[in-house]
Amino acid sequence: MAVRIVTDSTCDLPADVVARHRISVVPLYINVGGRDYLDGIDMTREEFYTRLPQFSGHPTTAVPSPQKFHAIYDALADEGATEVLSIHISTALSAVVNVANSAARETTSVPVTVVDSRQLSLGTGFLAETAARLAEAGASIAEILPALQDQIRRTRVFAALDTLEFLRRSGRMNAVLSTIGELLQIKPFLKMYDGTTAAERVRTRRGAMQRLAELLREHFPYEKAALLHSGAADRARELLGEVRDLLPEGEIWLEQINPVLGAHIGPGVVGFACVAKS
Repeated sequence: MAVRIVTDSTCDLPADVVARHRISVVPLYINVGGRDYLDGIDMTREEFYTRLPQFSGHPTTAVPSPQKFHAIYDALADEGATEVLSIHISTALSAVVNVANSAARETTSVPVTVVDSRQLSLGTGFLAETAARLAEAGASIAEILPALQDQIRRTRVFAALDTLEFLRRSGRMNAVLSTIGELLQIKPFLKMYDGTTAAERVRTRRGAMQRLAELLREHFPYEKAALLHSGAADRARELLGEVRDLLPEGEIWLEQINPVLGAHIGPGVVGFACVAKS
């Protein structure tokens, strides 16, 4: 059987990994000033975070139509896929899984199984990579799914935001609370685990970096880990030097967070996507 993997652009996988494993990535939309941009195609992430504070209106995001997913599933069938596994951002954060399920029901060219990653960013990306590696080794979807469920249980993403302003602009936070938080220099701290989001408040940027290190220690050791940031690569590299002993050996990816999430969390975010060993 030839199993092919589909995911969406919120997965934050490096382009070379996507190409190497022949993963199909469905780009989501970012609307700025009445114009739609395809994530990662029509606007680079560097450009998005540079321009974000100056946009005249706050960016909005949208999911592609079921027809877009349907077309990708059919194209993979034409390439010889006998099964398609479509892995997407948590339903707690987006409607992507619902749209993919709608497309899967309409697809007759190949059986399509849709998986809610119950994660975001590289929490989703790591699952897509694992699925692709197992598919390359000859595993069927029935054999891949238990491995993904186990990995979901061991996956965490946590990040320190630099400001509450963009949560306020996006409507994800009460404006009064946002203003109070800025006056008190409160730094929001967000966590995602198994489909559930949680938040903390940290007083300073330095305190937020210390909290990141604490969480890394709490769930150590790891089989996979990556640094995530939104226009804050230098700060992320500095943090890497402080916590390198808590991370797996070998290369640690440093990836820019996708604009679909960035529209809500803003620039200056630093965080981790981690898969614990147990």
